[in-house]
Amino acid sequence: MKSLRVIRCEAPNPEGVLDRELKQFTAASPPELLVLVDFSLEIYWLPGGTYIPLVALYHLTRRQDGVRVCLSVSTPESVAGDIPRNVDDQWLDGLQLPWFELGQPLRLRPTLIPKPWGQEIWYTGIEQRGVAAVTDGVRNVPLPWLLAVAPARLSHSLQRQLILLKILDPLPDEVFGDLYFELHREKREVYVVTDVNRQAWPDGVGAIRFGFNSSLRARYADDRQFLSDYRAAVGAYRQIRRDVDTQLDAVRAREGVAANEPVDAATLKRWISQVPDGLRQAERESRAAMDAFCGQLPLRVGDVVKVPTHVPHALQHGVRTVEFQTPVYERLILSFAQKVLTQADWDTDAALDVLLIDPPPAEPFEQIDAADGWVEERIVTFDDFEVRRLLLQPGAMRDLRAPRDYALAMAVGGDIQVGEITLATDEAVLLAPIWRGGRIANPGTAPCALLLAYPGMRAH
Repeated sequence: MKSLRVIRCEAPNPEGVLDRELKQFTAASPPELLVLVDFSLEIYWLPGGTYIPLVALYHLTRRQDGVRVCLSVSTPESVAGDIPRNVDDQWLDGLQLPWFELGQPLRLRPTLIPKPWGQEIWYTGIEQRGVAAVTDGVRNVPLPWLLAVAPARLSHSLQRQLILLKILDPLPDEVFGDLYFELHREKREVYVVTDVNRQAWPDGVGAIRFGFNSSLRARYADDRQFLSDYRAAVGAYRQIRRDVDTQLDAVRAREGVAANEPVDAATLKRWISQVPDGLRQAERESRAAMDAFCGQLPLRVGDVVKVPTHVPHALQHGVRTVEFQTPVYERLILSFAQKVLTQADWDTDAALDVLLIDPPPAEPFEQIDAADGWVEERIVTFDDFEVRRLLLQPGAMRDLRAPRDYALAMAVGGDIQVGEITLATDEAVLLAPIWRGGRIANPGTAPCALLLAYPGMRAH
């Protein structure tokens, strides 16, 4: 039987109650204790400064090796009504809540964000557009809810600025699967290529638009004239793009589709077939003239692209990547070969005023450590986060220490054991600072990698 104590708390951080109860959880106490704390969480990812009532649940069990703490969180409705003085497992199961052991990796359950060019798969995204979750394998809870019940223990109180981990999954269709040509003033990104669609790129070599065409640029006497001509080419395409989108919006209206609702590529192709031939031809020619100014980098599986601020870039169709980025939503769109659904117009002039015309040269990766069957390398270092890649041959193992603040870990290319759990490829966990550390192993028959992201000094 579990001895139950209900504690009311108005503070937005109930972790202080957990601290107090752990200090009082002595040998003279019952062997198990269930603590409920009512609190309010600010919905900081939505405008308006609203709050949601929640209940933190802490299950404490005294063992020989210390106190085991399992935690969960829910809305008050889930634990409403009369609560018995002593509860059993059946009562706990009846709550239908996920439970997580403090000190174990937290499995991230991603949320899918549809985009005109395909989809993003968010593992730590906490925004108005979507909120990722954590799962115990059966039940899920929003990630910010769980972080709120033990922010210091789970994220060193950095829960509001978690590194954004996501997958970019563009369609394999040329043009329809190309991302925005954009730059960022604050956000820093790194892409790790995990797949190049052979339907789109038969030789397995994809691409990203990155910076500008050095050969074309060399024909100009100075960069001012080059950028002036680029601005003119974008302007010419922008006008034709408006005409095309006006035609497509009319088709949307006839078919009852909202003006800014994403649609699949097959539908968009059908709609475009209804645009007059002359306008479609003009769009193709004008787009080619504009894109000729853009630089392009080849991409293969395993390649890494570091995207600093102010560098224009656009991942191309059929190139799937894992992305780590600064958790801010800001961008300046220079151009896009579809209608932009999230804003009224492009930001070409503003982007041209701040862009970096010469991207920094690529730097070799720093090898941190290596032993028989594995290599750990630092693939990017920004002020606000760094990313490491642990390459593991079949059967290789190494120990990983607990992070100082927290870490995000994702398996790429195969299954990887992280402590007591196994991650399939594209599965990810949050490793908390209270995690005890553990062994990383490749149990498979092919090489694979574990990507690890850590916050930098600027995150504090």
